[in-house]
Amino acid sequence: MTLRLILTRHAKSSWDMPATGDHDRPLNARGREAAQAIGQWLADNGYAPDLVLSSDAARTRETWALMAASFATAPKVEWIADLYHASAKTMLNVLRAGGGDAKSVLMLGHNPGIAGFAGMLVETPPANPRFRDYPTAATTVMDFAVENWRAADWGGGTVVDFVVPKEI
Repeated sequence: MTLRLILTRHAKSSWDMPATGDHDRPLNARGREAAQAIGQWLADNGYAPDLVLSSDAARTRETWALMAASFATAPKVEWIADLYHASAKTMLNVLRAGGGDAKSVLMLGHNPGIAGFAGMLVETPPANPRFRDYPTAATTVMDFAVENWRAADWGGGTVVDFVVPKEI
């Protein structure tokens, strides 16, 4: 069996209100455009998730809301506090525990954790130089030849696609 993981870093957030705490920062105009573009790119390429596991930060919630508008069917979404600035190890634990029976899971998170997570999951990284720093709204689609998410492990993913908003 093949399971699909989609990793998306939140879109560009706003720093216009310095008094706003990090967890509560919204997206800026560029971020809103990028989130919509990534959602449309995923839908156009047939990369619709069955389940979304996301940080509960305002910018990840807003990123997903804008991405979700591109899909005909809304997947189940779980807002997970542990994914806020999570390490790669925490992200793997959340995926293993929370992926359930979903064949395609989208995880939405933050750097530096999501960049480390993506890099550690794939056997061979994509040639795109932006994969290493994983800029805002960067998205990797990878497949795992496993029966369930509990079996997902480091180096087990095969990159299907990778994109950053500027390339769309």
